[in-house]
Amino acid sequence: MQTKKLIFFDIDGTLLDRHNRIPASAKQAVQALKEAGHTVALASGRSPFMLEQIRLELGLASYVSFNGQYVIHQGELIHSNPIRSEALNQLSAFAGLSGHPLVYLDHSQMSCSQDYHPHVDLCLTSLGVTHPGVKKQFCKNRLIYQTMLFCSPEEETTYRERFRDLNFVRWHPLSMDVLPAGGSKAEGVSKLAARTGFSPEDVYAFGDNFNDMEMFRYAGCSIAMGNAPYPLQQLASHVTTHAEQDGIWHGLHWAGLL
Repeated sequence: MQTKKLIFFDIDGTLLDRHNRIPASAKQAVQALKEAGHTVALASGRSPFMLEQIRLELGLASYVSFNGQYVIHQGELIHSNPIRSEALNQLSAFAGLSGHPLVYLDHSQMSCSQDYHPHVDLCLTSLGVTHPGVKKQFCKNRLIYQTMLFCSPEEETTYRERFRDLNFVRWHPLSMDVLPAGGSKAEGVSKLAARTGFSPEDVYAFGDNFNDMEMFRYAGCSIAMGNAPYPLQQLASHVTTHAEQDGIWHGLHWAGLL
């Protein structure tokens, strides 16, 4: 077993505290990992353009975005898994009839199916992003890797049963990420691990939400934040403190990496 590790950090609720800031202890921890020769990457449900500032702030060149559908290693795209146009069109038609807004995302932009919706505004504000409004013909001749579907937990069963070729992952009481069937962070993480020569037992993963579950099953060591839901904590090798309570730093100390 090699001594150097491949370490993935989720962003929202993991690297970022509830004020959308990276705690100083987390920045220091990431820098210490890099100086020790470990490979550090992000693993997020965010689009690349939504994580760029964080990537630059931490000095990272590799990431898994769109919950595994778009993977960059040292600035090079090594994995791309967009949603099929037919499936996207069918989802858009049904969501429109149901009155549920969608936000479509590619690697650099996003567009909403409605000019304004309070649920969209509320959810995106929690990510530090403003409501995008409608960009006409946004999905035409464009690769869409993920959409956000805005509906309640009671309404999501209909979508899961109707669209078997899509994967729905709830990240907010008002919203789900929609991915290609089989898409998950684990797929993206495994692609980056293969490219960098790491086996699963040398992969460490930090996360805080349901979209981290497959990644936790893949990684040799998984660390859940104290703010993570109980099912994710049950999967984890260890549960650290909350993001704003130096959770990254404490988790890395527990793992013997600092």
